Amino acid sequence: MGGDVLSQTEVESLLSAMAAGGEQSAAATTGGPAPKGGGGAAPFIPPKPRAKITPYDFKRPERVGKEQMRALQTLHEGFGRNFGAALSALLRSIVEVKLTSVDQLTYSEFVFSLENPTCFNLLEAPPLEGNLILDINPSILYPIIDRMLGGGREGGTLARRPLTEIELRLVARITGLFLDELRHAWENVLDLRLSVVRVESNPQLVQIVPPNEVVVLISFELTIGEIRGMMNLCVPYNAIERIGGKLSANSWVAYGRKAATTESIEQISRKVGTSLVELKVQLARTHITAGDLVSLQVGDIITTSKDVHSTVPVFVEGIPKFRARPGAFRGHKAALIESAVETPTEPNAE
Repeated sequence: MGGDVLSQTEVESLLSAMAAGGEQSAAATTGGPAPKGGGGAAPFIPPKPRAKITPYDFKRPERVGKEQMRALQTLHEGFGRNFGAALSALLRSIVEVKLTSVDQLTYSEFVFSLENPTCFNLLEAPPLEGNLILDINPSILYPIIDRMLGGGREGGTLARRPLTEIELRLVARITGLFLDELRHAWENVLDLRLSVVRVESNPQLVQIVPPNEVVVLISFELTIGEIRGMMNLCVPYNAIERIGGKLSANSWVAYGRKAATTESIEQISRKVGTSLVELKVQLARTHITAGDLVSLQVGDIITTSKDVHSTVPVFVEGIPKFRARPGAFRGHKAALIESAVETPTEPNAE
C-alpha cells in the first residue's frame, strides 16, 4: 500500500508540472513507482523555446556591400539596353539584352557552372587590378556567328567544339562592341581601358583568383527571335575593392546628372539652328461635297466662315506654334506673326 501513496514531494512536483503546462512530464512522474528511501524527485524544468538559427556559409562571405550591389545593378541595366541596340544594328536583327542577376559567389562556383567548351574571354581593365572574365554561352554565340555570315533566325544544331580561327575573328567584333558599351557605361564612375588578353574554350584552364575568392557575377540574357542564351561578366572582388566608395548608390545618382555648360548650350544651339523644319500657314477650313470638288476650275471661289480680320494658325512640323495675319510683302504672299501658342494643340475645324 505504501507504494501507491504519493509523498508530499511528489505532489508538489505534479503541481509545478501542471502549472508549467508539462502534462507529458507529469504523466511520466505519476506512472512510475515512488523512489526508494523517500527521496525527493528532481524539480521539473520546462523546455526553452528553440532559438532562430540563420545559416552562414563561410565559403561565400558577403564582401560587397548592398549599396555597391545596387549601384552595379543600375549601371549594368542601362548598359544592357545600349548593348542590345548596338548589337541589333550590327546583326540587322532585333536583339534583346536583359540583365538577369547580380550575385556574389566564389570563383570556383562560377567556373564549374559554365559549359565546356565555351567562349571564355580574359579581359584587362586598368586602372582596375587583376583581370575580368567575359563568358559567352555557345547556345547564343553560334546563332550570332551564323547571323553575321548571312544566316536566318532559325537555330541549327549546336556545335560542341572550340571556336575556329574565322569564328574567333567574328567573335572579336562582338566582344569589341561589348567592351565599347561597357566603357561608356563606366565612364561616369571610372575611365576603364578594356581589352581582351586571350580567349579560351576550357574555363577551368584560366584561374585569375584563388578558387575561394569572392567574385561578382553579372549575368545577361540575350534573345534573338526564338533563340536565347546567357552572357556573363565576372568581376573579382579585389578588382573593385578600392573603388567601393565610387560605386555607392548615392554617388551613382550624383554622377548621372550634369549641369548644362555654356559650351554645351552653344553646341546644341549651332546644331539645332541649322536644322530644316516644315512651316505651314492654314488660311481656313471648310467642307464641300465630292461633286463640287471634282467640278472646281481655275478662278472659282471657295467661301468659308473664316473672318478676314481673324488670325490664322502657323504650324511647325505639324504642331501649331504661332498665330499670324495673312497679307502681302513686296509683292509676295506673307503672314505676320502676332503671338505664340501657349499650349500647342490641334485647332478646331473652322
